[in-house]
Amino acid sequence: RIASLLHRKSAKQCKARWFEWLDPSIKKTEWSREEDEKLLHLAKLMPTQWRTIAPIIGRTAAQCLERYEYLLDQAQKKEEGEDGADDPRKLKPGEIDPNPETKPARPDPKDMDEDELEMLSEARARLANTQGKKAKRKAREKQLEEARRLAALQKRRELRAAGIELAPRHKRKRGVDYNAEIPFEKRPASGFYDTSQEIIDPLAPDFGRLRQQHLDGELRSEKEEKERRKDKQKLKQRKENDVPTAMLQNQEPAKKRSKLVLPEPQISDAELQQVVKLGRASEAAREAATEGGLQGASDTLLADYSVTPNITGRTPRTPAPTTDRVLQEAQNMMALSHVDTPLKGGLNTPLHNSDFSGVTPQREVISTPNTVLTTPYSQRAITDGRTPGFQTPRPGAAMATPTPLRD
Repeated sequence: RIASLLHRKSAKQCKARWFEWLDPSIKKTEWSREEDEKLLHLAKLMPTQWRTIAPIIGRTAAQCLERYEYLLDQAQKKEEGEDGADDPRKLKPGEIDPNPETKPARPDPKDMDEDELEMLSEARARLANTQGKKAKRKAREKQLEEARRLAALQKRRELRAAGIELAPRHKRKRGVDYNAEIPFEKRPASGFYDTSQEIIDPLAPDFGRLRQQHLDGELRSEKEEKERRKDKQKLKQRKENDVPTAMLQNQEPAKKRSKLVLPEPQISDAELQQVVKLGRASEAAREAATEGGLQGASDTLLADYSVTPNITGRTPRTPAPTTDRVLQEAQNMMALSHVDTPLKGGLNTPLHNSDFSGVTPQREVISTPNTVLTTPYSQRAITDGRTPGFQTPRPGAAMATPTPLRD
């Protein structure tokens, strides 16, 4: 049913397009490092089972396959030393995309064929028809009847203006005319009181305005059209009155800003140049002393004026991962896919250390080094029987002889 509304599209294509791209639950963001590790790990455990791997990762099967091939290509290029920016899966001019359902939509061409335009307009009309065939036919008949009535009314007016009076002709219908008569009417018997002077209720329903458009009231599209007309009229009045838009939008008076007053610099340019010269002179003296072999004496006499000295008390940086897990797994998969026949014999294909302990890859925990445990105070040598850092005597040990008092 959906494919019949689209131009040159089959039902399989429509279904694939929904499940591969248009479904709002599909994740289209960039791949993270954890997802890459999980993808390579699952591809190692379940090779070529992309429909099984996809829901575990939270992507579609086509996305998983495409990312897997991309990672293998990047690993191969890194081994061969090529530039990784060029993508070999990019379509060359003239090539047809084998999986167009997984790509974002292209904008509609401006110059479409007549049959395409006709098909699009027909599809819009069919999609807009939510009432069914019968309601559509009834609405069309009602529209034709209204047009016929207006044409007859116009004709009678023109004849009356020309001086020709036509006697009203009433079509005689077979059966009961329900518009003029009341079927099975039983007139009530006349009562004892006169009802000719009674006041008629003005809130009685108007049976002449019972069409659907009268009952529905004003449509939303008509309201929007009225609002658009009002906006156009307002814009026209603004242009005629020549009132700037900024004044209409911002009614508050503009605040007068004071000039920016900055304090005088504490260090002048001459002083900065003097500091630079001193630094260069000390560097030259240090280099001359190093070349002369006087390293110890020069370190004592010459100070280090470098911009960022080595500060030992600063918290050390979190170490970067020692190995690239994603690259290693991609190289393993690539090596396994290019294995020669086992009939040749010899050693197995050399692989990096892999982890088969679970479904998800083993995470490498990165922690900031603890500086408290590496301080000299905590690493004091602890002697037997003594509380660290205190002069508590050892049990059973002889007390040291106190220093005698001087005479």
